[in-house]
Amino acid sequence: MSAEATRDTMENGERNAGELSAADAGRLNAAKKQIGDELGKVIVGQQDVIDEIMIGLFSRGHVLLEGVPGLAKTLMISTLARTMDLAFSRIQFTPDLMPADVTGTEIIEEDRSTGHRDFRFMKGPLFANIILADEINRTPPKTQASLLEAMQERQVTVGRTPHELPNPFFVLATQNPIEQEGTYPLPEAQQDRFMFKVFVQYPSFDEEFEVARRTTGTDVHNVQPVLNAEEIIKLQDLVRRVPVSDHVVRYALSLVRQTRVGDEGVPDFVDELVGWGAGPRAVQFLILGGKARALLEGRFHVAIEDIQKLAKPVLRHRMVVNFAAESDGVSSDNVIDRIVAATPTTEDELSRDARFQKIFAS
Repeated sequence: MSAEATRDTMENGERNAGELSAADAGRLNAAKKQIGDELGKVIVGQQDVIDEIMIGLFSRGHVLLEGVPGLAKTLMISTLARTMDLAFSRIQFTPDLMPADVTGTEIIEEDRSTGHRDFRFMKGPLFANIILADEINRTPPKTQASLLEAMQERQVTVGRTPHELPNPFFVLATQNPIEQEGTYPLPEAQQDRFMFKVFVQYPSFDEEFEVARRTTGTDVHNVQPVLNAEEIIKLQDLVRRVPVSDHVVRYALSLVRQTRVGDEGVPDFVDELVGWGAGPRAVQFLILGGKARALLEGRFHVAIEDIQKLAKPVLRHRMVVNFAAESDGVSSDNVIDRIVAATPTTEDELSRDARFQKIFAS
């Protein structure tokens, strides 16, 4: 389907604000296919990572990618930006980077005709639609914190003046998990601003074979933009309109509340392995992500499966395992798997289980 056809479908699909149809679900599904086709010209494999990035984008969330060097994290993000007619900015985070280098700064400007001097704000690279914060853990906490207001409020304040960021606004950050010298681990407060933490894994043999074949030849693949800012905003609004049942909300809430050490009804293994659990943002992002995933799959209702698929990227950076778990090689992903396995999926089982009655009552 062409970009023009997608735009026609979007325009013809406008209906009453509270209603959704199969055609509405098809709009985001068509956009996913177009973006995937363009990304496939450059990126081999990594389909789960691409899907989670797109869910974050259409949910108005931000995504943190973690993986060893050479897994095409930066290439994936820059190629994604090329599939959209949006302003793209790459910020290479280094130990000497200052907050003003990211947000911008005020300079004194003189009017030559009058000699009058005044302050003028010079926008930094943060003023774009898609931001690649490359190797974000290589810059000190002071500079990392310069992103906090931008990611949450969609604005930056310099001096006493707030400056609104463009819409849509999407931060994709990368970090390397294996090098510790010269790095500054992201504070928990800033990690919580990211909707997802996505692990980028090594490719399979066949995928790596294709990477080697493609990248050592002379072929050049031109990526075409398929969506503009207005269309992305419409699709983001569409995600918010997806209905979600009370049972699915309770299921998402039960997963998150089971990560909170010491609360009523929390499994024993959580008390033994977890230092602290996830906050309310986790529930919000599970629901929003579930809505976006449903539409990307061509559905216009959220299923339990959507919540289960997103449990790890939403929760893994919001709950921290304790020293005993680390010494036994237990990760937050292992704990999340056990929580999902221990949580009933049907409404009747969830409401009758005495443990969950305590969780919902606390």
